[in-house]
Amino acid sequence: MKIGETRAKTPDQLKDELSTLKKEQFNLRFQRATGQLENTARVRQVRRDIARIKTSLTERSAAK
Repeated sequence: MKIGETRAKTPDQLKDELSTLKKEQFNLRFQRATGQLENTARVRQVRRDIARIKTSLTERSAAK
């Protein structure tokens, strides 16, 4: 996901996406702890996507 994609979405869509990514991050942490994680790069992708969404939401709230 790129920052342009997050800016094109509504705040409600971003919040939904954020909750989905947080659940995925939780599951990835469990998989890593139990040694079942196959795609280790996904942890980094999810973490950065969460940061992008939070940044976009913060920018919108600061613009008001």
